[in-house]
Amino acid sequence: MPASPAARPPATQARWVPWLIAITPVVPFGYLAAFGALGSLRRLPGLARWLLFYFAVSQLLAACLTPAPLLSLAFAGVRTLLILAMIAAGVYLQDSRRLRPLLWGQLVIFASAWAYTLATQGVPGVLARLGHPYYYVVSLGLVAVVALWLVAFWRGGVLWWRVAAGVLALATLLATGSRGAVLALVVGSAAALLLARGQFKRRWLVWLLVVLAALVLSASTLPIKFNPVARLLEDQTSSGRMFVWADAYAAWQTSPIGGVGAYQGGPYLTYLFKGGCQLNPVLSANQVSCPEWLSTFSGMWLIAHNAWLQWLMETGVVGLSGLLVVYVYGLWAAARSRDPLLIALLFGYTAMNFVDVVIAVPTPHFAELWWGALGISLGQSRRPPEATNG
Repeated sequence: MPASPAARPPATQARWVPWLIAITPVVPFGYLAAFGALGSLRRLPGLARWLLFYFAVSQLLAACLTPAPLLSLAFAGVRTLLILAMIAAGVYLQDSRRLRPLLWGQLVIFASAWAYTLATQGVPGVLARLGHPYYYVVSLGLVAVVALWLVAFWRGGVLWWRVAAGVLALATLLATGSRGAVLALVVGSAAALLLARGQFKRRWLVWLLVVLAALVLSASTLPIKFNPVARLLEDQTSSGRMFVWADAYAAWQTSPIGGVGAYQGGPYLTYLFKGGCQLNPVLSANQVSCPEWLSTFSGMWLIAHNAWLQWLMETGVVGLSGLLVVYVYGLWAAARSRDPLLIALLFGYTAMNFVDVVIAVPTPHFAELWWGALGISLGQSRRPPEATNG
């Protein structure tokens, strides 16, 4: 039976767009093509445009109130423009089903992570913790969660490939041992169960969570110690985060109105900042050295392991207010849309943001995905709830 018009994604995208979306996880910064969609922001409802205007102004104003205003203004300008481009890309896509091609690129990332770890460290490397050349282990876990949601909410198609894709994503999630990613999976799935329409989604999500719990419990009883799963069952959950949070709060106090500047908080995070160049742990373990010129920027990617503290540290109360206004409105729009993928993405990332920073751009693609999903939500905010896809 053909799908009803309301069930079909609107046909307004170029044919090459799905291919671009598919390769973006594999080819970092492919999402920069989103700058071509900036004009799509004009389609947003008036309130959404005003909120985005306030967000952009708050970031730039905060930069002017930092200890190094010119450098901060340059960094804040580039970051804000990238965020707006990703939101515009979401507005252009119009429908969360347009994000489905991401799954193919993500499956390539999972396969390459397993191949790379086995080739460089063998089975002991997998038993210790899965790695990837340019995805950090925690972000790899989050990408696996996104892939599980894409599989769970994908209507149609034969069952075998969905099961195969789901098994690979679930195995990758377990092998990363990321508690933050599991938190995102549980909270995002629970939000979709409560707020989205359709028994179809509920059945898949319930089975997904049951299988995850069963695998974690069964793996914990194996005679071979699987460290990633052991991490998921540990009582100790801070991993030094309390010290990092204290550093971030102290950094904010040095410049409470405008913060210390975008990408300039690293040296203040004394618990993490050791000087010199710090690469992905997997590359460092395999004696992949860091170029000397990169040492100058060694603190740029250190994070406060809490998105709100990170934004407060970098942009002060002015910049954080702009983020919160857009953020809360986006969550409301996603809940109102009753779109399960949007709800899972926005609420799942929100949960993980309390123990990590997964919305700060640039990344290989996962933070940009969140802002793109926010753009889809904002674009749907003018529609009545019954007009959005279920």
